Amino acid sequence: MQKESIKEFIEFANNLKGDEKGEAQLFIDRLFRAFGHGGIIEANGSLETRIKFSTGKTKFADCIWLPPKRPGVLIEMKKKGEKYLETHFPQARDYWIEMNPETIMGEGAQKPEFIILCNFEKFIIYRYLSPVDEIYLQDLPDRLTAFNFLLPNNSEPIFRNNVEEISEEAAKLIGTIFKYQVYELGQDRQKVQRFLLQCVLALFSEDFGLLPNGFFSNLIRDCLKGESSFDLFGSLFRQMASSKQAPAGRFKDIEYFNGGLFEIVDPLDLDQKSLEILKEASEKKWQNVNPVIFGSLFESTLTSTERHTFGAHFTREPDILKIVNPTIIKPWKAKIDKAKTLGDLTILLEELSNFKVLDPSCGCGNFLYVAFKVLKDIEFMIIEKIALNFKTTKHLSLGSSKVSIKQFYGIDIQPIAVEVAKMTMMLGKEILSAEWNKRIEPYDSLGLILDQGLPLDTLNKNIYCADAILESWPPADVIIGNPPYQSKNKMKMEMDHEYVNLIREKYPDIPGRADYCVYWFRKAHDHLKERKYAGLVGTNTIRQNDSRIGGLDYILNNGGTIVDAVSTQVWSGEAIVYVSIVSWIKGNYDEEKTLSIQIGDNIDSPFEYHHPKTINSSLSMEFDVGNAMSLKVNKNSQACYQGQTHGHTGFLLKKDLAEKLLKKDKNNSKVLFPYLIGNDLLKEKNSLPKRYVIDFSKYSVFEAQQFKELYNQIETTVFPVRKNKAKDEETKNKKILDKSPNAKVNHHHKNFLNSWWHLGYPREELMNRLQMASRYIVCSRVTKRPIFEFVDKNIHPNDALQVFPLPDDYSFGILSSNIHWVWFKARCSTLKGDWRYTSDTVFDSFPWPQNPSLKMVEDIATIAHDFYKERRRIMDEQNLSLRDLYRILEKSPNNEISKIQTKLDEAVRNAYGMKKKNNILEFLLKLNHALYQKENSGEFIQGPGLPLNIEDPKKYISKDSIKMAVI
Repeated sequence: MQKESIKEFIEFANNLKGDEKGEAQLFIDRLFRAFGHGGIIEANGSLETRIKFSTGKTKFADCIWLPPKRPGVLIEMKKKGEKYLETHFPQARDYWIEMNPETIMGEGAQKPEFIILCNFEKFIIYRYLSPVDEIYLQDLPDRLTAFNFLLPNNSEPIFRNNVEEISEEAAKLIGTIFKYQVYELGQDRQKVQRFLLQCVLALFSEDFGLLPNGFFSNLIRDCLKGESSFDLFGSLFRQMASSKQAPAGRFKDIEYFNGGLFEIVDPLDLDQKSLEILKEASEKKWQNVNPVIFGSLFESTLTSTERHTFGAHFTREPDILKIVNPTIIKPWKAKIDKAKTLGDLTILLEELSNFKVLDPSCGCGNFLYVAFKVLKDIEFMIIEKIALNFKTTKHLSLGSSKVSIKQFYGIDIQPIAVEVAKMTMMLGKEILSAEWNKRIEPYDSLGLILDQGLPLDTLNKNIYCADAILESWPPADVIIGNPPYQSKNKMKMEMDHEYVNLIREKYPDIPGRADYCVYWFRKAHDHLKERKYAGLVGTNTIRQNDSRIGGLDYILNNGGTIVDAVSTQVWSGEAIVYVSIVSWIKGNYDEEKTLSIQIGDNIDSPFEYHHPKTINSSLSMEFDVGNAMSLKVNKNSQACYQGQTHGHTGFLLKKDLAEKLLKKDKNNSKVLFPYLIGNDLLKEKNSLPKRYVIDFSKYSVFEAQQFKELYNQIETTVFPVRKNKAKDEETKNKKILDKSPNAKVNHHHKNFLNSWWHLGYPREELMNRLQMASRYIVCSRVTKRPIFEFVDKNIHPNDALQVFPLPDDYSFGILSSNIHWVWFKARCSTLKGDWRYTSDTVFDSFPWPQNPSLKMVEDIATIAHDFYKERRRIMDEQNLSLRDLYRILEKSPNNEISKIQTKLDEAVRNAYGMKKKNNILEFLLKLNHALYQKENSGEFIQGPGLPLNIEDPKKYISKDSIKMAVI
């Protein structure tokens, strides 16, 4: 049936004149019918879709189809016979960038995954802004699977010309040669990298016509027949580096490439294995390879340690555009719209030729390459406006393209990244020169000149190896990039202590607990001139706590305005990484701002789009509580701790073995305890620990020896490790202090060695507090849900738990309420996509109810106890873990537990005197500030736990908790 409908569609399309304005809608409607829909309207698509641009203009996309919970498509039609259909992609891309899908199709709609350019005879399909296939109308019956995303029942399309796949395959082949040459044959790493990059440029160049057709591929085949790559490749590369053309011989048609890549020609004599792989690589369609593949190539030539230490992550083009659009495209479009005269536009061309882009963490040059493409598009927007609006252009002589790769600057700490970035830009010049030549063809009256592509520019002064934090940056009109992602803890573990000290000395105002990327945000803002833009990717903790103080708070407090941001989104890579993306201007900004928030934990999870008057430094639509104050009454309450850190697995025993030792010698119960971790709490059906911990914290090394078996385990497993780590630490510290006597050095391994039989951080104060009552409250320090639980005092909490030595049901009710959860989320940090309870920001600033009546306290305690009992009853009855239970509650809120939770939230609101119309965060922040003032004035304020006027606290302490069976 579908084949018949496709055949009818082709016959219908062939009879059309191919008028873009008059017949595009008919063509699209019949296309949707051919794929099984009633038509485009019946499929809930939109024709001539209105898209409001940030410049204030409204434009119309030919068709947008955004079906719920599946990929959508944007279709842009051009007239029949349009010769260079692909040159119209920037127009479709701009629609994709500027559209607000929820405005077009309603709440929850997402941007389309696919774009189709069509001229009534040919379809070019793009996925995530990258071309994946070209299909002619007459070939449609044999290529239907490429359009699977148009079917009523969505299925994965099958493409034959996927640029991303081709690029990745080519990169992997080059990476395979690198690894073989370096790791198996022992060749010099830098020599191999340089040689392979020279090969890659040759492969590109023969497909782009800069080398004679098939020239380099033929050299590879000759080498497979016995000739030497050292001779043939070396001769080719030397000729490419020479401005003097060979007068005769095999290389006489080779033009001068320059570009700096061939300054050193030191070829490899490749063996059969390497040549076979290179031959396979040469058979790829290199004209379809995206230069951004060099991110993948770079990744394949780095060890995993190097990738992690320097935070090397690679960025896809749609994500790069989330920065390039607000910082480059939008400002330049606004300038073009304001230009009214021919003189205005020619001045803009001159201004564009001097516009400088800096990426101070350039990696493989992906951001620079996308910016390069975008500036070429902007240049052509100006040219088109001149051609369409001014008739007196016959005497114009606009000449060659004004945009040059010499306008782009990059800095990176990795030498290979710098070389790859230069290569990416050189290849970009080849690609964009060919595209320029196609695009200027209709505008012969403007005196435009074809771009020859060669010679390439030397980029040694533009893209270079340096430490971007410690060394100066070149002048720039815009700063973009994706700095390294290390958190402050990873910085200490993975980076040289001397280096960490150096950057902290250079930026003493940045808090020591700020993430590494914060230094880029701070330096970028300081480097910007007035009215200039910057946009950077950061860890999603850039909007939280010390990282926020050191970065975004500083920007906003020093003349900056955030114009566009993604609060949080999942980034692609080997492991899931959550990032924030922030674009800002140094100065005021009165135009519409956009804040995007990804909802979910997958790369393709949907986004919400907001347009607030101002974007705060928490990158949140919630009321901003970033300036909440720490309250002494909370801080000194001894009511919130991190659990014990064992520091070495030698302190841990599996439950079965521990129970045997306890039965064997009851005396072991003095130092051997059940040890609860976050996963046990949330994932186990009964929330009971699966391991025990050996805790000698109360004993000297001599006293610990009475527990012979347990002591021997610590002595044989923990002591040697701590001894070696302390020795390594001493060596590192000596090196640092020799260079900088006043440097701060770590001594924690020395301290661990001094009490090697003790847990890393035994939390003696906490453990003493826990013995003062029968139970305590815990939550997982990293969590998605507000799950609090009572734990018996004989169970030791691991540091994956936040511990509240509060035994009463009232405190449990306050902590389990939505009021506390909203504050928790607004004030905490995150780990990946989960919330992380931080006592200094969440608990210390959380204002407890100040004057609850006795009835209010009793109500909260009673409802909280009912909530606890009902939750436990359902878990036991249905054999559920806490995590299982809460996942069900999220999907099915109409149940008894959720009803009791609502009652609890209402009771807690009443205790605060909070009305329904009050915003929780706004109310709590006002209360926090008021209590801070009172406290500083010497007035009493109520802290955590039961109010002090409660005469009989035991009345509010029930017996429920997680308990171990008696052995």
